[in-house]
Amino acid sequence: MADLDDGSAATPPPPVGMGDPPPLTARLRHKLTTRDGWLGNYNYAALCTPRLPCFSVGVAAPFFSINQSLPLVVGALVGLQHALAMVGGITALPLILSGGGDNHLNLDAEMRAYMVSAALITSGLLSIIQIKRIRLGFRGLQLGSGLISLSGPSFTFLPIAEAAIAAMRADGTTCPPPLPSGFPAPCPAAFGRYIGTVAVCSLLEMAISFLPSRVMRKIVPPIVSGVTVFLIGVSLVGTGLKYWGGGSGPCFGFRTTGAGPPIFAECPSTLVPQTSLPWGDSQWLGLGFSVFGAILFIEVFGSPFLRSAQILVALLFGFAIAAATGFVGTGPITSAPVFTFLWVERFPLGFYAPSVIPLLIAFVVTSIESVGDITASCDASRVETSGPEYDSRIQGGILADGLNSLLAVLMTGNPNTTFSQNNAVISITRCANRVAGYWACFWLLLGGILGKVGGVFVSIPDAVVGGMTTFLFANVAVSGIRILGRLPWTRRDRFIISSALAIGLGVSLVPNWFSFVFTYSGPSAATRAIIEAVEITVGTGYCIGALIAIVLNLLLPMEVEDLVAPDEPDAAVKSIDMDDSGEDVAVGPDVPAESSSST
Repeated sequence: MADLDDGSAATPPPPVGMGDPPPLTARLRHKLTTRDGWLGNYNYAALCTPRLPCFSVGVAAPFFSINQSLPLVVGALVGLQHALAMVGGITALPLILSGGGDNHLNLDAEMRAYMVSAALITSGLLSIIQIKRIRLGFRGLQLGSGLISLSGPSFTFLPIAEAAIAAMRADGTTCPPPLPSGFPAPCPAAFGRYIGTVAVCSLLEMAISFLPSRVMRKIVPPIVSGVTVFLIGVSLVGTGLKYWGGGSGPCFGFRTTGAGPPIFAECPSTLVPQTSLPWGDSQWLGLGFSVFGAILFIEVFGSPFLRSAQILVALLFGFAIAAATGFVGTGPITSAPVFTFLWVERFPLGFYAPSVIPLLIAFVVTSIESVGDITASCDASRVETSGPEYDSRIQGGILADGLNSLLAVLMTGNPNTTFSQNNAVISITRCANRVAGYWACFWLLLGGILGKVGGVFVSIPDAVVGGMTTFLFANVAVSGIRILGRLPWTRRDRFIISSALAIGLGVSLVPNWFSFVFTYSGPSAATRAIIEAVEITVGTGYCIGALIAIVLNLLLPMEVEDLVAPDEPDAAVKSIDMDDSGEDVAVGPDVPAESSSST
């Protein structure tokens, strides 16, 4: 295998004469011993200057292409921005999944800190695969997009993980019984079975990368991906709001339904017991709003640097307020190791058959999301957005996504996908250089290896995490709306979307609607597994919504209005005689989407 893009400087240092060192040595010497090599002519002031409403922005910084020579300070600074833009999304998923509740793992502080550190480390390591772009040596296939397409845990899989964990707790064979207090017991084995299943299902995304793009657009066009991404965001916003109110564990259920032991009349904190408050208390809501309000303030007044890192900065602001008001315990920080790495903690790998169908759907969805993210990266990086080179980047990016998900779960993490917020960083900093991407990987690795960083994130109260994740999850829903907004909205489009949302959105609002259809309690493990698979699929809003949209899109015939753009009614008759243009118009190009991933 050979590196496709060697990353050599497109603008080399001044030419060397006879007897000078080889070109590589000359470039290194130029980079390390000159002001241009360290600083260049980058507009640092514009990067860090706050903006005022109603005032114009300053002069833009020069644009750095993907292989152009990049000053060291610029690479480190822009790479830090990429890392900071990702940290909130990377840490949110392991924090939620390892937290309390019947559909979460309820792990102790040390294990939760490890999961956060492992997420940062895997993102740093696996992003290198996407940036590097390796030629596989047959049929022109590539591995990686060759752009700053950084990888992180995908929120697309969170509803499936929650449903699978809840089902494994209910069947009584994977997780221990509840604690004497009534609180769900820690269940690392459930996570082991889940990631073992993910490892098998990730092969589907790798297989998808070899399909022609035309086939993918036919099976999962924007009308399907838009509905699916919207439903993912809707289901996740509810989780964010539960955390914002004090937590998604039994205290939420007790407060809203009165079910459970009286101990859950308040959201108990094992970190700071004296700050236990009922779910929805104004103090919890105020802590969450400190983060949400900071996000809004930074967006209005922040410099380009702050706006790139606004999620993390706002989270740390809310954390500071929580610490000042006595809502933060130091136990997770003091118990976390100074340094850590992968496999310091382990989960027993297994297989959970009922989650296979939902996971396969999720990998199809993330494949489509990756097409949109990589297309947006190509556009922001000023490289081809059509043609063979573009198709090669899409193929390599999807293949890397599937491989990264496999490697991530084997590294005790969650399935990965490309993050979309890095495209905004490219646009803001005007730097698409891959060296900045490698710097981002360095910062993520450093944050993960420093074990105390994971302890800090675990010590953040749930309400503060909720203020951040509610905004992140709403961004996922908005991405789905953005995709759907590009459709012509013909009668056929409206029918498909309405049908998919009728069930998908309804399931998101009433998650137990299908839980009582099957009441089998016999001895057959295979029958129980099939029933659980159906319940998880039908009970996960975006899974059933995606299936309905795919089936209807393939079955419903095209009409004349589907074959032409809405602003060209006179072209209706002509379009009927075109061989393939009608299908292309109806299916449309993949729309760049901001995923789970992504944020």
